[in-house]
Amino acid sequence: MVKRSCPSCGPELGVEEKKGKGNPISIQLFPPELVEHIISFLPVRDLVALGQTCRYFHEVCDAEGVWRRICRRLSPRLRDQGSGVRPWKRAAILNYTKGLYFQAFGGRRRCLSKSVAPLLAHGYRRFLPTKDHVFILDYVGTLFFLKNALVSTLGQMQWKRACRYVVLCRGAKDFASDPRCDTVYRKYLYVLATREQQEVVGTTSSRACDCVEVYLQSSGQRVFKMTFHHSMTFKQIVLVGQETQRALLLLTEEGKIYSLVVNETQLDQPRSYTVQLALRKVSHYLPHLRVACMTSNQSSTLYVTDQGGVYFEVHTPGVYRDLFGTLQAFDPLDQQMPLALSLPAKILFCALGYNHLGLVDEFGRIFMQGNNRYGQLGTGDKMDRGEPTQVRYLQRPITLWCGLNHSLVLSQSSEFSKELLGCGCGAGGRLPGWPKGSASFVKLQVKVPLCACALCATRECLYILSSHDIEQHTPYRDLPASRVVGIPEPSLGTGAPQDPGGTAQACEEYLSQIHSCHTLQDRMEKMKEIIGWMPLMAAQKDFFWEALDMLQKAEGGGGGVGPPASET
Repeated sequence: MVKRSCPSCGPELGVEEKKGKGNPISIQLFPPELVEHIISFLPVRDLVALGQTCRYFHEVCDAEGVWRRICRRLSPRLRDQGSGVRPWKRAAILNYTKGLYFQAFGGRRRCLSKSVAPLLAHGYRRFLPTKDHVFILDYVGTLFFLKNALVSTLGQMQWKRACRYVVLCRGAKDFASDPRCDTVYRKYLYVLATREQQEVVGTTSSRACDCVEVYLQSSGQRVFKMTFHHSMTFKQIVLVGQETQRALLLLTEEGKIYSLVVNETQLDQPRSYTVQLALRKVSHYLPHLRVACMTSNQSSTLYVTDQGGVYFEVHTPGVYRDLFGTLQAFDPLDQQMPLALSLPAKILFCALGYNHLGLVDEFGRIFMQGNNRYGQLGTGDKMDRGEPTQVRYLQRPITLWCGLNHSLVLSQSSEFSKELLGCGCGAGGRLPGWPKGSASFVKLQVKVPLCACALCATRECLYILSSHDIEQHTPYRDLPASRVVGIPEPSLGTGAPQDPGGTAQACEEYLSQIHSCHTLQDRMEKMKEIIGWMPLMAAQKDFFWEALDMLQKAEGGGGGVGPPASET
């Protein structure tokens, strides 16, 4: 019999000691290597639970030797544990939590399915669905090609997504394809990678050079390659423009933007030609700016600087009018000139749709701007916004995604669960549980994985990427009291504010929206939307939604499809 004896927990009497038979043996008498070896056979979930019992087990379960053995067990082919303060623990958790889930919008089956998991993958860092397949990049630069295929299940042939995989290439830094939401246009995959190039022909000396390799998404065949000078190193690639004038935007390690133009219609022809790499105007005219990341669609590009500033390039008048509500400052002869957005705080990350965008600042606030014809801004109405407008009932999202005419937000509902919220057009099942769409963010009927970190949607399917990196956390800050909208400044002789956060004003606005509805059915649907806006707990929202459904059925309203039922 073994007794746990820990100074922080105090001694514990064993069964035999209680009976007066023999003396218990403290687990601290065992060699630490033996204890670590035994504990390393536990599942990761049980290991984390054991480490929360007392100080002794916390130190033992947190040892790098334990996580090294677990990492070897989870990924026996992993050669390098990576970098960081805790490399083995980070590698083990990356490989334990990795997963790609998808849910088809059509058909009878409305649940998440998991794709095949490549054994060689060291966690999942990025993914991109194309017309026929899915591509995944891991943390060591290996790009995997997940194929759709016919699979025999119980004697029947079924078409399954992402059920076969091959290694497309190694040494990849980033990749991109056609930025439009419709995957039909994603014919080619552009991969930013590092390759060894010979310095002088006929010698063995070589040096690392960055290059862009172009692959056919249908077969994975490489059809084009361009190599850059060894002095130029890049970290991100995005595409913008039409197929005949496809602009490749490359972000350097120093925060500068370079661009080059290729004709996609000629990539499959066996020829060699030289392309010109030029400095983008955002870096030429604003040399003091250091761009941290960028995102694009077919006709516009969004740059986020390391200081949290946002700059825009819009190349077509129609998208410019949708985004800003006017054509006053649009110059058709100088479409690359960046426009600065006026924002109240530092921006951490963003999402760009066809004609609307979303921004998340350092305080976790969400700002939306652009066309709102389908309610894709989540503001509760369908009025366009020509400047960033805060969505007040949502805060601190994990990630944000903007599509053609709808938006998705991944949010932390509690310590041990996450939920997916959506707004905009619900046609084709793109907002599961809300076929008529919604002008505000509402909870969707999707069971979100615990470690979900990224998402995107196509016309046919919703994709959710699961991965947890212990060294990456969104550095949200608490909003200072003086900057909270709706809280009046305290004056002499007054106590606490009577209406913190402007709750009464918001409720009056909700009542006016319900009063504007003409039928009982419309009022019920509006009330469901308002419940989704209010800062309630998930269980409270589910209760009110279920109660409204019961009232609708009792009144003979048909019991239309409402928000998700309670998940136990």
